[in-house]
Amino acid sequence: MVSVVNVRSFAEADSARWNEFVFACPGATFFHRIEWRGIMRDVFRHRTHYLLAERDNRIVAVLPLAEVKSRLFGHALTSLPFAVYGGIAGDDVEAVAALEAAAEDLARKAGVQHLEYRNLTVRHSDWPRQEVYFTFRKEIFPDEEANMAAIPRKQRAMVRKGIKNGLVATFDSTPDRFFSLYSDNVLRHGTPALSKKFFQTLLSVFGKDCDILTVTTADGKLLSSVLSFYFREEILPYYAGDDLAARDLAANDFKYWELMRHACARGCRIFDYGRSKAGTGPFSFKKNWGFEPTPLSYEYRLFKRDAVPQNNPLNPKYRAFIALWRRLPIGIANRLGPSLVRNLG
Repeated sequence: MVSVVNVRSFAEADSARWNEFVFACPGATFFHRIEWRGIMRDVFRHRTHYLLAERDNRIVAVLPLAEVKSRLFGHALTSLPFAVYGGIAGDDVEAVAALEAAAEDLARKAGVQHLEYRNLTVRHSDWPRQEVYFTFRKEIFPDEEANMAAIPRKQRAMVRKGIKNGLVATFDSTPDRFFSLYSDNVLRHGTPALSKKFFQTLLSVFGKDCDILTVTTADGKLLSSVLSFYFREEILPYYAGDDLAARDLAANDFKYWELMRHACARGCRIFDYGRSKAGTGPFSFKKNWGFEPTPLSYEYRLFKRDAVPQNNPLNPKYRAFIALWRRLPIGIANRLGPSLVRNLG
């Protein structure tokens, strides 16, 4: 006799079981970890709706959701804001279908304009989808020289240039140096910065599974920094920032090489360069490192809108805002930014 699937809301007592399932489930990602629920609620002040499906009191699928409500950017239920991956984690077909039905019911009751699943792979090819983002994932070898040899020749020359320039890479215990570079970098691109509190929270909440690597010149000038996540045998360099001088000194290439060396020593087998939009500089940079782009399947259920939302800097309607934001003093931008970006996700 086949046991019944039961779908219910997450309860605090489920925390350990939820993460045990996530770490064991092949389709789960770092962003399915239960710690993100508290971050969504406490840092971004979004209402969360975490759902789980059980058979015989065993978790067989999970779905993290957060509700984002903004006069500027609309009302959505997303899995998961600020994450490149999300959606339902689980291979039980009946449980997945039950979670989707529960999420749709939740979305209608909440009155959202759309429900978004940030899937790594296609679940519903006939649903409306966002086709802007690509991910870059590649196996790394346990041998350092093999990893160096796998970098295409021109990019390998840039890594060696950074080494020749005497650049120094160190791990930071606070987000201070990282935030200085990151906030200046996003301002130059005309986008609001996340708060320093957010990055401090990431370091505190995820402990050994989150770190910051910062690159300087030999005399200590800040050049480039990256905050990374670790999940199972994967490393995910996720947030980054750099000084204008970084390019000429090959600091970015040096940074990712040092991070790859560290990941190799830590036992990681997958280097996940994260998502980038097609046609952008980061997209080309990752391809130049020998990483092949894979399209992400961001799938939607539309309720009160006719098309998939385009809340990203490539949307022409944001050009004036981007131009204005670039002219702000960094102190003002850093004060105003978190209240705006929390609704972009």
